[in-house]
Amino acid sequence: MDPILLFHSLIMGLVEGITEFLPISSTGHLILTGDLLNFLDKEKRDVYEIFIQLGAMLAVVWEYRRKITSTFAGATRPGSERNLLLGIIIAFIPAAILGKLFSESIKAVLFNPVCVSIAFIVGGLIILWAEKRQHQVKVETVDDLSLKDALKVGLCQCLALIPGTSRSGATIIGGLFLGLSRKAATEFSFFLGIPTLGAASLYSLLKHRHVLDGNDIGIFAVGFASSFVFAFLAIRALLRFISSHTFIAFAWYRIAFGLIVLGTWWTGLVRWSV
Repeated sequence: MDPILLFHSLIMGLVEGITEFLPISSTGHLILTGDLLNFLDKEKRDVYEIFIQLGAMLAVVWEYRRKITSTFAGATRPGSERNLLLGIIIAFIPAAILGKLFSESIKAVLFNPVCVSIAFIVGGLIILWAEKRQHQVKVETVDDLSLKDALKVGLCQCLALIPGTSRSGATIIGGLFLGLSRKAATEFSFFLGIPTLGAASLYSLLKHRHVLDGNDIGIFAVGFASSFVFAFLAIRALLRFISSHTFIAFAWYRIAFGLIVLGTWWTGLVRWSV
């Protein structure tokens, strides 16, 4: 196995793990990083990028294993556990349907660094708007989330089909607009990521299994492990961060990063694919 390729896989997993649950777009960062590293051919890289999301998803499962266990155990009777589980299922459905219908068309048109950088900037401006407005908390914890609000968050998640938007950003900031506390919006985004990332990864592997072979096992395993470790660290860091900070820092990061990519493309300093 080519050690350079394995190192690149480690980097891609690191990028996925750190960015998946932050409101800065893991897909956007993976497109840009893969473009810079010239990592794998396009079809195989698409499968790889979705697969390593499983590592990030499992980091959430591990971090919230007690909450998840208690939710399933209590889902057989009326109460907050059943309500949360139903909320996650309801929120998952809109993106699952739209993703099945339009994901290939979106990939063909929008999966390039220039479109991603524009989405970075627009998303950053929306975060600034969300944080500058009056934030009235109506839902303090995920256990208080109504099924109606869960559906609304699920509709917000559909925006993440646009690369560079950020699944976490769409659901967390959407949650803030709906009156969720920062912790409730963030944790519900984590939980919603479990079926969303899991289903997308398994579907992609089944659909594109013809492009994979035995030589890919090492590359995929390194990316998966790297994604799990760094996602676990990022989840804990984000929960600590939001306890005393807003999301404004992420907004300025998105705007600055988007402008850098656009600037390097415009001047020709970096030969981004378009």
